[in-house]
Amino acid sequence: MIAPAWMHQQITAEQYDSWSDEQCAGIEIVDGMVVVSPSASKRHNRLIKVLAVALEAAAGPDWNADFDFDVRLQDVPLTNRRPDVVVYRADTIDIMPARPGHILLVVEVVSPGSETTDRIVKAEQYARAGISYYWRVEQPPASVPVVYTYVLDPASGTYRDGEVFTGVVDAAAPFPVKVDLTRL
Repeated sequence: MIAPAWMHQQITAEQYDSWSDEQCAGIEIVDGMVVVSPSASKRHNRLIKVLAVALEAAAGPDWNADFDFDVRLQDVPLTNRRPDVVVYRADTIDIMPARPGHILLVVEVVSPGSETTDRIVKAEQYARAGISYYWRVEQPPASVPVVYTYVLDPASGTYRDGEVFTGVVDAAAPFPVKVDLTRL
């Protein structure tokens, strides 16, 4: 299969904004270039749903938790990520794409093939954009997921390690939340 020509050219924010939701599904834009994400496993999607529901319940009325939407990290060159779960200000629900100033927490669930991107690249991009909290979730085969939490250090613009949780996430930043991961 040969990739379409537009996948080999830098994409501007204006071009991306003109695309339909169907064209944007399953892709991210990094430094203006299209990055195609493979379809996630059922286990991956289930974990995302569990996390989003638990974070939504814990967030209170001022925050929403969702998945499957764009976060515009920068306009030039365009960097547009689609985190697995995002906690964002409720009053920005109709502003698309979401901007870093709207976001409190991004969660990435690591999949085979995304280890380096989720562990290093995305963490650096989210920190540089000023997103206060980053969670990376690892899913060992036939085991309970492990949640690594990170907190932005505003002075350095990088994340510092937070707590690590297995089984139940029970008082993690940015707000107390109880997520039972043992039944996945």
